[in-house]
Amino acid sequence: MEIVFNCRIILYFTTAVCLAAADPAFFPLKDLRQGMHATGRTVFAGDEVEDFQVEILGVLENSGPKQSIILARLSGGPLEKTGVMQGMSGSPVYIDGRLVGAVAMAFPFSKEPIAGIRPIEEMVTEQSGGDGKARAGFSLSGDNLMASFPKRDSRGTFDSKLIDIATPVSFSGFSAGTLEHFAPQLRSLGLEPRQGVSGGASAAARPASGPLQPGSMISVQLASGDLSIGADGTVTHIDGNRIWAFGHRFLSVGSTELPFARASVITLLANLSSSFKISSSGEWLGAITSDHNTAVAGELGRRPRMVPLSIAVNSGGRTSTYRMEIVNDRLLSPLLMQMAMYSALDSTERTLGPSSIALHGTVEFENGPEPVRFDNIYAGDFNTPLLASLATAMPVAYALQNNLDSLSLKRINLVIDSFPQKKQMQIDRVWASKRTVRPGEQVEVTALLSGENGTELTKKLTYTVPIGAPLGLLYFTVADGSTTNSAEARQFSVTQPRPAVEIVSFLNGLRGNRKGYLRVWRADPAYQIDGHDMPDPPPSVSMILARSQAAPAAISRPSTVAEMEFSAGEVVISGSKTIQVEVKE
Repeated sequence: MEIVFNCRIILYFTTAVCLAAADPAFFPLKDLRQGMHATGRTVFAGDEVEDFQVEILGVLENSGPKQSIILARLSGGPLEKTGVMQGMSGSPVYIDGRLVGAVAMAFPFSKEPIAGIRPIEEMVTEQSGGDGKARAGFSLSGDNLMASFPKRDSRGTFDSKLIDIATPVSFSGFSAGTLEHFAPQLRSLGLEPRQGVSGGASAAARPASGPLQPGSMISVQLASGDLSIGADGTVTHIDGNRIWAFGHRFLSVGSTELPFARASVITLLANLSSSFKISSSGEWLGAITSDHNTAVAGELGRRPRMVPLSIAVNSGGRTSTYRMEIVNDRLLSPLLMQMAMYSALDSTERTLGPSSIALHGTVEFENGPEPVRFDNIYAGDFNTPLLASLATAMPVAYALQNNLDSLSLKRINLVIDSFPQKKQMQIDRVWASKRTVRPGEQVEVTALLSGENGTELTKKLTYTVPIGAPLGLLYFTVADGSTTNSAEARQFSVTQPRPAVEIVSFLNGLRGNRKGYLRVWRADPAYQIDGHDMPDPPPSVSMILARSQAAPAAISRPSTVAEMEFSAGEVVISGSKTIQVEVKE
């Protein structure tokens, strides 16, 4: 049965390729010759589709894996002044009324409007890459939500490489600091961020009022509402309710659901590096369902599921509330959540100087486990909003990209309290009431915390050594929540993807930084098997588990004997100190 099924897939793919190549509406790549003249279609002003002229210069064979690019010189309209513009990606090119392909590539800093045209056969025959599960594997120890995205060649360099035309992305309602901070990372994905001019209305607010045609501009709406993000491109081909656009990947996220709206051009801006269209988004049209190397494809009239995101910032007796919708995607949603939170804080709070940010909130899932809950506080002297936004988005990314159940977001609510003081205390010193102890006796551990302006605070915790406890060294580590979490997080992240309930339970069980933790442990090995601790196993079991360390199921670590927690109020506790006590007869 499996062989028959595979044969059907091969037959389907082969048939699709043959039909695309034989489609009378398409001009075959093999029939192209140098010197041929063609006509392109795009929008230069408003939403009116206009013609421009194209001269075929040749075909670059195998410019990519089994891919070809048509090299052409463009002319007409404003192109002599602007060259190939950002926003033209997807502009269709015709010979005798038959579609050749889409304007998709260009040379940076070119003095002539020389473009690379993606053959239409390659755009319509690329198959879906599945549901994106191959992208799983985000680690809580990472420091960059962009790490999972495929990177492109950097732009703005004086070289002769033919690269994808950058996709202009309009940010409306976001602070200038947000664009400045995230711009380098966005450019590495082939996106060119710009301060937007759209009104920020919901992308699904109203149906389309007029027909869409090849050459029309669309805006892929990553977010809408008080904060909105739209990525502009051009429609190449329409077949029934299916559309193809861009002529290159957008973010290469595979199968997805991204809403798109009509876009109209306000003006063109000529630029020495790369000219671009300044546009605004209009009525909702449908959803992009596929984002692959040679094109994005979508469906007219389809309504994608969006995620409501609410952020309330309380500062200095006033509250600023932001309500928006973001796309529901394993990779994009955490990144957009981080950018929205950073912008909300950057708009009202300082990024330089002592500050503290207290966060409360929930992230809910569709038909899934309990929500992920946030209750933490962050403090620092520089860019505390970045620290808080990244620390909030990382657990969401971890949950979406490491589960076996295809978690889907339902709703995100965040409440933030901001303070102009650095509410933080450092674990300065730790000492024990005695250096040796017998089983059954108590050890009093004292931690000295120091804060701003010379403030000090002592915390005392008492541990009773159990009767029958093994003799030898006993370690006492007083540390913040992040340090105490780190070992468990590493062990959890190296194992295989887990059920969603287990992932969320793990995230909600992580220790916060409002408290300090005393961990009592021995150097004897303990093991974690499928997320469950097995401390101090019998020697025979230890031998078996030690031999299986190549497998991710059994992970060795020091044996934790006990754990206690303490609070210093509404402050961040940071640092780590370890002392040792010897257990004797």
